[in-house]
This record gives sequence, C-alpha cells and structure tokens, in this order.
Amino acid sequence: MCTSVACHAMPEAAGAVAAAAVADRLHGSKEDRKLAIVLVGLPARGKTFTAVKLTRYLRWLGHETKHFNVGKYRRLKHGANQSADFFRPDNQEGIEARNEVAALAMEDMIDWMHGGGQVGIFDATNSTRKRRYMLMKMAEGNCKIIFLETICNDRNIIERNVRLKIQQSPDYADQPDYEAGLQDFLERLTNYEKVYEPVQEGSYIKMIDMVKGEGGQLQVNNISGYLPGRIVFFLVNSHLAPRPILLTRHGESLHNVRGRVGGDTVLSEDGELYSKKLANFIEKRLKNEKTATIWTSTLQRTILTATPIVGFPKIQWRALDEINSGVCDGMTYEEIKKIMPEEYESRKKDKLRYRYPRGESYLDVIQRLEPVIIELERQRAPVVVISHQAVLRALYSYFADRPLREVPDMEMPLHTIIEIQMGVTGVEEKRYKLMD
Repeated sequence: MCTSVACHAMPEAAGAVAAAAVADRLHGSKEDRKLAIVLVGLPARGKTFTAVKLTRYLRWLGHETKHFNVGKYRRLKHGANQSADFFRPDNQEGIEARNEVAALAMEDMIDWMHGGGQVGIFDATNSTRKRRYMLMKMAEGNCKIIFLETICNDRNIIERNVRLKIQQSPDYADQPDYEAGLQDFLERLTNYEKVYEPVQEGSYIKMIDMVKGEGGQLQVNNISGYLPGRIVFFLVNSHLAPRPILLTRHGESLHNVRGRVGGDTVLSEDGELYSKKLANFIEKRLKNEKTATIWTSTLQRTILTATPIVGFPKIQWRALDEINSGVCDGMTYEEIKKIMPEEYESRKKDKLRYRYPRGESYLDVIQRLEPVIIELERQRAPVVVISHQAVLRALYSYFADRPLREVPDMEMPLHTIIEIQMGVTGVEEKRYKLMD
C-alpha cells in the first residue's frame, strides 16, 4: 500500500512522538534493529544533506547510526578526478567499477551492523533497479532495507545545489576552472538522467519537492515498525529553509549564586542585567524577523529572562524545564556528597545514565526533548530558546552532532548566546558573550 502525506498535514509533534515512544516500549520490533536506509536520486537532489541530517537525528536518539557515502569509496579506489565519461551508461568498465565500490560499501555496512551497528545510511544515486536489486540481495538475512528517494522538480533549487556541488565536492577540488567543472557535472547529470528508474520496489519513502518544506509531498510504501515510522515523521517535518536558532541559558538565578541544584528561584542582579542585554541583542539581531518566537521553560528564571523582550510571541514548554533533580532539588553538590555519598559517586561515574532519586537522567531529558527538536526542524522563522544548562547541553549536542557520552560535560556558560544557523550547507555556529 502506498500513501502520500502533504507536508502541512502532520499531527502535532508532541502527541505523535509520545504515542510512538509508548508503542516502542510495548511493541519494539526485532526486525527494526538492523536497518539500512538506502538513498536514491539524481545528483544535486539533496541526498547527502538528507543522509547527514537523518544520521545526526538517529544518533542523538541513541541509535547506533553510521553514514556510508559511496562517493568516498569511489574516490579512494579510482581517484577524485573522474570525468563525466566514467558515468556514461554505455561505459561498461565504468558501470562495473561503480557497482564494485557500491558492493564494497554495502559489505562494510553489513560488517559494521554485525559488530553492533543498528542503522546504516547508504548514500549513493542507486538510480537503476539493477543496482537496487543487487543491494537487496546483499541485505537478505542481514538487515531490512528502506529506499529513501529524493525528487526535486524545482530548477532553481537544482541549479543552486549544482553550484554548491562544484564548490564543495572533492570531485572538483582539483579543478581550478569553475565553468569547466560545471560543464563536466552537467554532463554527469545527463548520463544519470538517461538511465534513471524511480523506485517502485520494496519498502520506500519518496520525498517529492520537500526541500522548501511547503507544498511538498512524502509517499510511503510498505513501511512498518516503530523506527521506520519515527524516520518518516522526522523527514516529513524537515526542510532546508535557512533560519537561525538562538540558544541561551536564563540569567543567573539566586540558586546559581548559592550553588544549589534545581529549584525555581528568581534572578540575581546580574541575571536581571543579562535579561536586559539579551532583549537589546534580540531586538537588533531579529529586527527584520516578524515571525520569530521566544521559547522558555515553565520555570520563572527563564520566564523572567524573557520578560524584557518585546515584539515576539512567547511560548512556554514544560519539555524545556531543567533536569528534575528529585530528592536532591535545592541541595548543593557538597551536601549531596555528605548526605548521600553513594548517589554522589554513582552520578560521578556515569552522568549520562545516572538518574536522581525520584528525578531524571540526561537520557530522560533527551527523550522528552524529541518533540522540541521536531518543532525546531519544522520552524521556518527564527526561534530563541531560553532554557537551562542540562537541557541546552542536550539540544546543542543534536545540532553539533556530538556523541551522547559528551552531553553531561559540555560547556554551557551563563550569559552567552549560541546561534545555530540551519540551511542548505549544514549547521553553522556563532557564540556571543554578553557579560564578562
């Protein structure tokens, strides 16, 4: 059965993800534990960008995920300076060479799965049925394959992607003449177009004109299981429209001054000063962004930090509340060490998995932040997130694609703004320290 979903018709992220998480706990399917997402599509259609984004998301959720780019295998074996002739459909030697490196990459991916990997993202054009059937044959008994086809009919977007390809692809790093590189790539593209066969076999997801995030369509066929469903949900909420996301902790609170964990105290004098400086910064940085929004937690130190900011709607998210420190709420770490030495040592040994008694762990925080990530991916306008240290560590690790084990020790200083710029070239970061 094949179904289509318009981009704007998805349910609210929070409810859908919560329901999926419950389903996962109840029905976690064994067949999803080894999953190959095989990209399909003509060059300059956003395959690698989609692959990188999906890899980052699944890693952040704790799934062992790896991106296998067949182009890297080709360059290692045959060099980076292959001309368009190498990709001609009547060049039998070139076809065999390309199939060989695809098979090598697939073998590596399967070996990696046998060693504990869960989701492999197989990134290549895979533009003929013959190639795809080869991959399906290799996957038999090893992993489940889902084809992910990216289709784009917007000539302006294709031309932009082609330009980026010439500027950024290692295939053209040694080509000083931009126009010569462009001509070669367009010939390569024509060679692929001659033999391209859209996916009609097996389990597949088709992303049709979804680059802008408006008016696109997602088609799914024979997709079942929790993890594949989660992937579909993520993809339907993703787009490439450039926009900044600004992350900052609340201004210094009275508990920060006293070195106490958690609580719901007001701001210190320095915290109040930061709230004013932040408002001035936001006013200047987003003066032309009429549809920007300010997101805070439900705790008063973030709400008070946002109070001086005017002209933008403010949304409170319970999911952005600080990590729940349970029975340790309001204590200093010295008090925890003295009164609850075993808890103190347990936390010290594994901060990522340590759960405060009657409270949360960092992994719990990541799980409750998934709806926030989905909403941030959906947003087309800038978002300012005013939250807390543990929460911002978890959010930042998603955008920076940092390993989960690093999350609890990431530096997330007070009175500093981290600007994440999301767009077609990936994720870029700037930091602004507003107070010494």
